[in-house]
Amino acid sequence: MLRYVLRRFAHAILVLWATFTATFFLLFILPGDRALAKLGVDAGGAGFSPEALAELRRQMGLDQPAIVQYWIALKNAVKGDFGVSAQTGADALQMFATGIPETLKLAVVALSLGTVAGIAWALVASYTRWTPLRNVLSAAPALGVSIPSFWIGLVLLQVLSFQLNLLPGIGNDGWRTLVMPAIVLAIPSASIAAQILLRSLQSSLSAAYVDTARSRGAGRGRILLGHALRNSIIPVITALGTSAGYMIAGSVVVETVFSRSGIGLITVKAVTYQDTPLVLVAVVFAATVYVTVNFIVDLFYPLIDRRIDLGISRRWAAKGESR
Repeated sequence: MLRYVLRRFAHAILVLWATFTATFFLLFILPGDRALAKLGVDAGGAGFSPEALAELRRQMGLDQPAIVQYWIALKNAVKGDFGVSAQTGADALQMFATGIPETLKLAVVALSLGTVAGIAWALVASYTRWTPLRNVLSAAPALGVSIPSFWIGLVLLQVLSFQLNLLPGIGNDGWRTLVMPAIVLAIPSASIAAQILLRSLQSSLSAAYVDTARSRGAGRGRILLGHALRNSIIPVITALGTSAGYMIAGSVVVETVFSRSGIGLITVKAVTYQDTPLVLVAVVFAATVYVTVNFIVDLFYPLIDRRIDLGISRRWAAKGESR
């Protein structure tokens, strides 16, 4: 197990390094001038002499070759120093951290809502006996994945906020402002979980142990919840681990639509102003969340299915005997 943990940790470090490297060079080759962006998007360098602009680029380290800039940025990032924001001059990491609590709160609520809704939808669709209704319930999750999140957000804003005045449309003030953004973020993850669980349940319900349970008088609900669900949940857990990373990426759209002060809105502004240090923090943070959640999911598997743990034990035992 220790070797497994160390191997997963090394894999996580590799993912973070690759993410940082790809993001840095992608930002480097994009058109634009970070020095001019620091002066203001609309300034265009007006009022600054070429000498002054050259001095600003030197101070920002932009006069050095790309590989040198990358190496300096990587060494500083390992120490937790991503530089200063081009927008405000404040520490980029600290500036980004101010938006984490609100986005984390939104992501936890959305992921919880999506998990419950997705599993419940798949169970209802699998339990339904009437074929036409079961087909409709089984096809509905595909619609939830295909509809753009920003469109769903705009519809909810129009109906629930502007027309019915049931919920506030923007801001971070109180739990009521969480409802619509959480629904928008939860729909894709719930749809994916429902799709995967439906397929897995269909496979489990056709297994021999289900026939054995039926022959012993077990009802449809008991078979579904007591036997099939436990053997079908592993792929869903994997999908939810991926959905956790999506919650961070999806927050960019959702927080923009609902004007929430979180890391999504911070990231949008960072891209607009070509704020490279802040963009790097945002991308590395999203990658860190992704690898951390997937690492936890991998460790959680044996608690759901004991056979996974036994497989690991037997493999290590076999290696020990061969030695």
